[in-house]
Amino acid sequence: MRSTFTPALVLTLLASSALLAGEAVPNYIQAAVADPSRPSADTQRDAERKPAESMAFAGVKPQTVVIELIPGGGYYTRLLSKAVGPKGKLYALVSAPRPDAPAGTPDRSVPIKALAAETGYQNITVQVQPIKALELPTQADLVWTSNNYHDVHNVPGIDVLAFNKSVFAALKPGGTYLVIDHEAAADAPADVTSSLHRIRSATVIEEVTAAGFVLEAKSDVLHNAADNHAMKIFDPSVQGKTDQFMLRFKKPSK
Repeated sequence: MRSTFTPALVLTLLASSALLAGEAVPNYIQAAVADPSRPSADTQRDAERKPAESMAFAGVKPQTVVIELIPGGGYYTRLLSKAVGPKGKLYALVSAPRPDAPAGTPDRSVPIKALAAETGYQNITVQVQPIKALELPTQADLVWTSNNYHDVHNVPGIDVLAFNKSVFAALKPGGTYLVIDHEAAADAPADVTSSLHRIRSATVIEEVTAAGFVLEAKSDVLHNAADNHAMKIFDPSVQGKTDQFMLRFKKPSK
């Protein structure tokens, strides 16, 4: 009888087994994802964002200090808060409005401050800072940013190396810097960060390691081979289904 297992299928199964073996999801992360207080608008996105696997890959743990950079609407803010628990600390850093922002530009801190005021989220501290001049808390265990690193490039006059060095300074020796973002084509120009809101994973690796970090691991949990990297992430054909990379960097212990 001929085997029905193609080489590609075997590789896929092996990769899946390695992921399950190496990145088992702890109970406290499962509980954070299953928290009944989470809004339905968030839970409906879990299938695409895979929060349990992503937080397990990042090494999120109870009683630790986490900095979330540019939390958006708070999808991960809720999850990280519950995962680190009441003895942990979560700093949600919202980007301050640009001086040239048009009148009526929404205050991005409003939904995050409202979340931090809810019962059960007292471990969240909201900070509003200009991305070009970060002053992050120190001795953090983890700095997390998801689907926002590309936008750092879109800040006028940004020094990306200085940005990553501020993250480096905020972490304890051995601390983790977790970057999730939308993958760009291998030959994408630099302005892909604003034109398509994507970035090449190779660019992120080059920039973050230049600040002193070591790339410890990559994850394909959010990989989607059906995305050809040619469409803007908000295009209905790919929105919520983009090919994303997940990179785990470490600050050297010495």
